[in-house]
Amino acid sequence: MSSRSLGNIIADSLQLSVGYAERLLRDVRPDQAGHFARVGGVPVESNHPAFIYGHLSLYAPKVLWQLAAPTPPIPEHFDNLFSKDATCRDEPDLYPPLDDITAFFFEGHRMLAGALRSTPNDTFDKPNPAGGKMAERFPTLGSVQTFYCGAHIMMHLGQMSAWRRMMGLGTA
Repeated sequence: MSSRSLGNIIADSLQLSVGYAERLLRDVRPDQAGHFARVGGVPVESNHPAFIYGHLSLYAPKVLWQLAAPTPPIPEHFDNLFSKDATCRDEPDLYPPLDDITAFFFEGHRMLAGALRSTPNDTFDKPNPAGGKMAERFPTLGSVQTFYCGAHIMMHLGQMSAWRRMMGLGTA
């Protein structure tokens, strides 16, 4: 049995998630992307595609930076619109076009998968630079990258799956 690096193991999970993210966009019209889902005409205050993909797009540059790898420049206003402290709003004109958001999401995550695969194992033993509660929960780069590239992305893609169903788009 051959040994695989931790970076390859994390990238395997990331690539599965990115493939799912791509499928979840099937049949989503750009004019729907900035709206809350509506059930029986009543808006459901839950994250919509523009917010989900915009929020997730911020994490690839963050992880790349933590790995000392090249990072794509974050588009103007993305930090304000999509940070962990931002609130998803049912205001489609507030958000950039879905194609712009998803292009940045996919570019960053493709770069990240490559960087993870070439990162030496000892890098993942370094302390998590975040500090605070994140460093308490995930004390090393390996543990925090595993979270960002697995649980975090899939948690938000679960929101996307629920939005699709509420919009009558079915499963991906």
